[in-house]
Amino acid sequence: MKFIDNQGITDPRINLAIEEYALKNLPDHDDYLLFYINEPSIIIGKNQNTIEEINASYVEENSIHIVRRLSGGGAVYHDLGNLNFSFITNDDGQSFHNFRKFTEPVVQALKKLGVEAELTGRNDIQVGERKISGNAQYSTKGRMFSHGTLLFNSEMENVVSALKVNAEKIQSKGIKSIRSRVANIAEFLEQEMTIEEFRLAILHSIFDGGEVEEYKLTASDWDNIHALSRSRYQSWDWNYGKSPKSNYRQSKRFDIGTVEVQLDIEKGRIKEAKIYGDFFGVRDVAELEELLKDTPYDRPSVSALLADVHIQEFFGNLDRDSFVTLLIG
Repeated sequence: MKFIDNQGITDPRINLAIEEYALKNLPDHDDYLLFYINEPSIIIGKNQNTIEEINASYVEENSIHIVRRLSGGGAVYHDLGNLNFSFITNDDGQSFHNFRKFTEPVVQALKKLGVEAELTGRNDIQVGERKISGNAQYSTKGRMFSHGTLLFNSEMENVVSALKVNAEKIQSKGIKSIRSRVANIAEFLEQEMTIEEFRLAILHSIFDGGEVEEYKLTASDWDNIHALSRSRYQSWDWNYGKSPKSNYRQSKRFDIGTVEVQLDIEKGRIKEAKIYGDFFGVRDVAELEELLKDTPYDRPSVSALLADVHIQEFFGNLDRDSFVTLLIG
C-alpha cells in the first residue's frame, strides 16, 4: 500500500477530486491510503437530496462548503477537527459492503491510543454508545474506495446546526438526539495531542510501524485533479442537482437505509422519477430512474418492468416487492 500526501489542502472540492482521480487513474496494481482534513463543509451522499439534508440559512451565514461525494450513505459535517481516511483498492467482489475490512486497521490504531473503539451497526465506529466515525464506499470498474470520518476535535454545535437530522433515523437507532450520539475522539485519549500528531499516529499504525511508502502526485496529476475539481466538485448541478416536479413522494427507512422516491405522474404514466437516500449500491440509481420513465403507473406494470432487475445492486439488501410498494404506495 502507498500513501498519498494531499499537501495539506483543506478545500473539500479538491480533496474529493484527489480521491476520485486516484481511484480511476493511479496504477491498479497498488492499494492507496489518502488522508485529508476539510474546511467547514457538508459532504452529501451520492444519492441524497441536498436541500433536504442541510440547514440552508446556517450554511450560508457560516460560509460552509456543500460538496457531493461519489459514495452513498448520509450527509456528514467536516471541519478542521475532523480527519478523513480513504482506502483505495481493487474490488474483489467480497469487499463492497465489508466495512469491517477497512475500519479494522483504524480501530486497532485507536485502541493503541487508548480509545476503546469498535465497528457497530452498518458502518459506524463507536466508543460505547457514542459515534466517532461514519464510513461509506464506492465501486467502479473493478476499483473501489472505502472512506470514513474520524471526529477528533470537531465543533459539535456546528455538526448539529448545519445538518437537518432525519427524526425517523434517530428513532430507529433508539437515541434522543445527535448531540447525545456523537463524540470527539479527543475526549477519550489518554494524553492530549494535536490533530497532526493524531494523523501521524494513525498513519504509522496502519503501516504497522514500518516505512510509509508514498505515491507522489506529479504536476500532470495535479493538473487533472484541479480540472476534475472544477468540472464536478465545484459544479452546482453536481452538488445540488435538480429535483423534478413531483406529484408523488414517499419515503421509508429500511435496514439498508432511507429510500425516498419522487415521481411525476401524467396521464397514468411515470414521466420522471428521482430516487434519494443514504443507501449503498454498486450501480447508479440513475439507471433505475431512466428505466421507470414512461411506465404505466400501476403495480402489475411496475412489477413486470422490474422482474429481471437486480434491485440489490442498487440498494444493497432490499427486496423487489418492498421497492415496488414504495413506488406504488
